[in-house]
Amino acid sequence: MTGTGVEGGGALVRLERATFAYGRSPVVVDVDLTLQPGQLVGVVGPSGSGKTTLLKGILGTVRPVAGSATRGTGVRIGYVPQVDSVSWSFPVTVEQVVLMARQGRRLPWASAGERRDVAALLERLGMVGLGRRHIRDLSGGQQQRVFLARALLDSPPLLLLDEPTSGVDIRTRHEILHLLAEVHGDGTTVLLTTHDLNGMAAHLPDLICLNRTILARGRPHDVLVPPVLERTFGAPLEVLDHMGLPLVVDRSTRGALGWGRDRGSA
Repeated sequence: MTGTGVEGGGALVRLERATFAYGRSPVVVDVDLTLQPGQLVGVVGPSGSGKTTLLKGILGTVRPVAGSATRGTGVRIGYVPQVDSVSWSFPVTVEQVVLMARQGRRLPWASAGERRDVAALLERLGMVGLGRRHIRDLSGGQQQRVFLARALLDSPPLLLLDEPTSGVDIRTRHEILHLLAEVHGDGTTVLLTTHDLNGMAAHLPDLICLNRTILARGRPHDVLVPPVLERTFGAPLEVLDHMGLPLVVDRSTRGALGWGRDRGSA
């Protein structure tokens, strides 16, 4: 990525007609996307829709084969990968994982101050006393918090998370949502991918529907609508209003449960 400068409230990241591919196979095509300071954005789409590739394009680990991807001057990015993409057999502790964020530091070992920063961050994330625990001995939610701590150690202005609630229970999902709301409240721009339309996406202020390209962007009530969802997921889905939030259901499920008509139906 090249620098663009962020003085005066400029964009952190800007993709312009960007296409990302592996070999000759395009995965994300002709995407326009701008991330501004202070945003909290979710990306939804089916498996294989290019969500992870989009994050890697923003991160700069995948280069565009067409169009451009630019990052503001000096903008650091924290990245939290999918938990199921990590090898848990590697003999490493929680503290050691978090300190991996020190890449490029002059000294090969962590200073006392850095270790205090790690301890304070783990305390903030509800992991007091787990610094010396092996990562394979943690629950799925705790593992997710470890990688969140690693991404936050250097206080990046932009945080990317790939399916942060995948494989966790409802309680842990709510805890992660709360933590991300706190991080965003501290001024960090957050972009996350999720397949969880009802438990996660419906609670976010800004949503992107992606299937190889961006099909819609806006508030949940504006983009979680049947025409957009059918284009995104390739299947007929309906949307109900549940306590003021959109609730996406499969048509066959809706019929089985006897729920009422979706929003906007005649």
